[in-house]
Amino acid sequence: MEDFYRIRRLPPYVIAEVNAMRAAARQRGEDIIDLGMGNPDLPPPPHVIAKLAEVAAKPDAHGYSASKGIPGLRRAQAGYYARRFGVELDPETEIVVTLGSKEGLANLAQAITAPGDVVLAPNPSYPIHTFGFIIAGATIRSIPTTPGPGFFASLERAVRFTVPKPTVMVIGYPSNPTAEVVDRAFYEEVVAFAREHGLWVLSDLAYAELYFDGKPTPSILEVPGAKDVAVEFTSMSKTYSMAGWRIGFAVGNARLITALTRVKSYLDYGAFTPIQAAAVAALNGPQDIVEANRALYHRRRDVLVESFGRAGWEIPPPPASMFAWAPLPPALKEMGSLEFAKQLLTHAGVAVAPGVGYGEEGEGFVRIALVENEQRLRQAARQVRRYLQSMGVNAPATAARASA
Repeated sequence: MEDFYRIRRLPPYVIAEVNAMRAAARQRGEDIIDLGMGNPDLPPPPHVIAKLAEVAAKPDAHGYSASKGIPGLRRAQAGYYARRFGVELDPETEIVVTLGSKEGLANLAQAITAPGDVVLAPNPSYPIHTFGFIIAGATIRSIPTTPGPGFFASLERAVRFTVPKPTVMVIGYPSNPTAEVVDRAFYEEVVAFAREHGLWVLSDLAYAELYFDGKPTPSILEVPGAKDVAVEFTSMSKTYSMAGWRIGFAVGNARLITALTRVKSYLDYGAFTPIQAAAVAALNGPQDIVEANRALYHRRRDVLVESFGRAGWEIPPPPASMFAWAPLPPALKEMGSLEFAKQLLTHAGVAVAPGVGYGEEGEGFVRIALVENEQRLRQAARQVRRYLQSMGVNAPATAARASA
């Protein structure tokens, strides 16, 4: 029997192959240090959990909720954008609550895409940036993830030579998986380009609060006129350690928000009301966790870079996000990212995500998630070092002397 149309358009999910190996190893009782999935390992703030329990205890809290999000949560998100970015949003027409940013991106793709439409999406990138549109019937034309002159030259070529003309551009910074960042000037160029060529812009800002150089991550909506062409997706998952709660937002262009809201109204009744009430408490309450999580991931980044470097694997320090985008050790580059990830899991007990799972331009890299504590990161480095030595890759002489 042939696969269904949309299933035929989806290639094998290579990251799932490593995930299955990890699960099997753990079932055998092996201690796997999991740096593959970006799953925060700390709980949300106590006052957020308390609000969830408080509202869940109410007898009338268990019916259907509001698909577009309860009014208080949409107002809370408007308050966040005003405080953080100086951007004013109308909670009624320019904000919709999503079941995480992933669901929002996928359902907006369904809302605005016709079969055969061309969408510009970064490569490598978070899979939903491309596959949300592929499932909706679009054709993807890849653009670079790395910002700079090459990025805009690629946009010019895409608009000039693609038939039919692209209708949507997806971007996401800080990038998952590459951790690259952009400044407001970059967004100004993106908005100007989109306005000139009639493109919708979908900006993924899920890692807005995880920046390490002291310079806050900007929003595309800070640019005058951006709301004419852009929507932006944010998430509670990483900022407040609420990944499993599945709360995110789409904000910006009222026409796109209306389209997403209408599609969602056919598909879901919104997140459980107590979860939405707890999300209000997170956004409106004490923000200590935001700075604490930023500092935590910063420390973990430094430990990862330092300990893996001494093990013989040089990893560029990411400027933001909860990931490091690590080139394969040069001596093992020909192995490819999938085989390298499998070997690291099998022989070092360390799980990472193969870069090719984020697009063909991700080949030669793996994504390392900073979701284990510092002790476990150092343990991972020791295990990686033994594996590398078994493959003939030795640690730097200075590192060897330091650890002697």
